[in-house]
Amino acid sequence: MQGWGMTRGGMLAYLLMLGCVSPAPAQERHPVTQREIAGVMGFGGAPWLERSEREQEEAPAKALDAIGITPGMVIADIGAGTGYFSRRMAKRAAPGGKVYAVDIEPRMLEALRRNAEREQITNIETVAGKEDDPLLPPGALDLVLMVDVYHELAHPQRMLRKLREALKPDGRMVLLEYRKEDPDVPIKLDHKMTVEEAKAEVEAEGFRLDKVISALPRQHILVFVPGERKVQ
Repeated sequence: MQGWGMTRGGMLAYLLMLGCVSPAPAQERHPVTQREIAGVMGFGGAPWLERSEREQEEAPAKALDAIGITPGMVIADIGAGTGYFSRRMAKRAAPGGKVYAVDIEPRMLEALRRNAEREQITNIETVAGKEDDPLLPPGALDLVLMVDVYHELAHPQRMLRKLREALKPDGRMVLLEYRKEDPDVPIKLDHKMTVEEAKAEVEAEGFRLDKVISALPRQHILVFVPGERKVQ
């Protein structure tokens, strides 16, 4: 989520001013790490998701190369927005694969469908998810991807449990999050995460951090696999 010639921090302030980013949800801090949960971008920020600067700032092709997407995979893009990553993954998963593009904003999903139709992509299924449930089929997914999304989940614990149920036993969940450890990454603090924050929160809900890939200009690629849920 970025753009129009501003840094992400400046753009977030601008979107907040316009009412394009919702305030923090009722659950304001994560109980495991006390991390402040960030506000969610509304439909007014949709142009930001398709900005040309993403190629340089986020290197999406490099990210997907590092994650490893092959034909036949079944993937969920959580917080898919306008489908910037959904479309790219759908092309790589064809033939035989599909992408469930999940978002809680109906207008985002409408824009996603228009974008996919324009590019003649037919293996994306849009899903109007809930804040605490992506409404995905159990045991169906090879990969769950969240790009700059996890830190905005209003109910991260309940959502992670549902995503754990939707993964195949050998599936993966991948988070792309801006590096809070790096003060030079020009992003508001509540829209960044450290590896340790993500590890502590996600592993508590039935995952294990498998690897951290440091291939991108500003983001961590955090790869989680199913594990044992820790008793709270």
